[in-house]
Amino acid sequence: MSLNARAIAALGAVVVVGAATVGTSVAIAAGQTEHNSHRATLTVGNSSIVADPLCWNGGSPLTDDQQEKCQTDATTALKEGTLPSSDVAGSDRVGVGVSPNVGDTGWWAFTNGGSAQQGGRYSLFSASKGQTWSGAQAAGKLLNSSGKTVVTVVEGDPNAEAPIAVWYFQLNSKDSKDNG
Repeated sequence: MSLNARAIAALGAVVVVGAATVGTSVAIAAGQTEHNSHRATLTVGNSSIVADPLCWNGGSPLTDDQQEKCQTDATTALKEGTLPSSDVAGSDRVGVGVSPNVGDTGWWAFTNGGSAQQGGRYSLFSASKGQTWSGAQAAGKLLNSSGKTVVTVVEGDPNAEAPIAVWYFQLNSKDSKDNG
């Protein structure tokens, strides 16, 4: 399995379905507190949400079993509405930031929104090392039509076999609420 093929496809499939908080609970219960230095921040307009990774293996690549559990937990979290979330209007700007150590390892971010030409997925930040901020993107380009868009942030070396950490955030479209 390469990170550029099966792992990304599997994590991308999770984006459509959801995300979970169980990974963090497992890390804390196991006494793994290092994940606190691994943070991702979702910025919408002038507000921000900071989260610990939802899927974490103490800084080691996630095993195949852990990736499968992450996907299952992600589905549950989306259905239960337990993802870190923010309201967003199409006119807002959205960006993602990560801790410096995550930037040093490498990371990327994407949503399950975007045009059909983009495959129903919008890249907020392409795989890169060293940088900690995606830049602010126009929300209208990255939202999906359901009113709930999932943002996925993945830490990992693009040439590695598996991701090291995964974060999920949910964007709730204010435009859909106002019209619905």
